[in-house]
Amino acid sequence: MQRDDERVEKSPVHLSDGEKLSLLMLCEIYKHLKIKGEIDPEFVESAIHDGHLWGLQWKYPGIYHGHEDSKSVVTEVLDVLDMWSFLERAHGKLTKADKDRVEKEAAPFGKKVVFPGFDGNNEGEQLSIAHFLIKDLDRFSSFGGRELNSHMPSMDMYRRMWGVFEPIRLTLMDKELSASQIIGLLREMTHPDRRPT
Repeated sequence: MQRDDERVEKSPVHLSDGEKLSLLMLCEIYKHLKIKGEIDPEFVESAIHDGHLWGLQWKYPGIYHGHEDSKSVVTEVLDVLDMWSFLERAHGKLTKADKDRVEKEAAPFGKKVVFPGFDGNNEGEQLSIAHFLIKDLDRFSSFGGRELNSHMPSMDMYRRMWGVFEPIRLTLMDKELSASQIIGLLREMTHPDRRPT
């Protein structure tokens, strides 16, 4: 557990004079309009006037938690969601004969072609980003309302699949994945060491 003196020393709260002025003006508006919210404008004013900016971090740790998503992780999650939206959509449009072929040739993953999500225990950042993209940014609406916790690590599998999908992605401007392409992608879900020879 972090000691209080360490929290003060590592406080990420740094405000320019202009930011302080803006916050103080917002506090005045907040009080004038009698807004009842989670932020206490009098506390914010006191912290700014008295030079106790570290107090903002203590009082509002949810704002100053120090975490910011890595751009590379966000990009990777976007790639995975994009790939799975293509997979699900294309599979849904296949004929019965092609679906039967996918089920057989991409077993055991060809029967139910549905995005499994990310592991809540080991891929929490990816899962959180996916939920934010879907729920808060209204992207990838076909995944809305799903739990998206795969309950097993999935990123290695998705990276193998992406290696196959990325060159195909450039050709999909006005067409869907074929049954053969779907089979090729789904086969990547099986680790190379576990594939039949």
